Amino acid sequence: MGRRSTSACLLEEVLLDWNKWIRQIHRWLSMIFTATVVANFVAMGLGEPPAWVVYSPLLPLFLLLLTGLYLFVLPYATKWRSG
Repeated sequence: MGRRSTSACLLEEVLLDWNKWIRQIHRWLSMIFTATVVANFVAMGLGEPPAWVVYSPLLPLFLLLLTGLYLFVLPYATKWRSG
């Protein structure tokens, strides 16, 4: 078996660390998104909510989309890169 270079091992370690951070960010974003949706329903139950409350779930939802797409493509990119 061939030995991998130190730079290849370092790159793989950095990528694994990056993937761990993306997964953690995705988890926290999902909790923030859920909280903003619940707050939205509570505010609607109390009357006409202000616009910032209505649109507050959109930022975490957009960030969830980005991190989710990254996590979705990750196995395919890993397979393509190694193959």
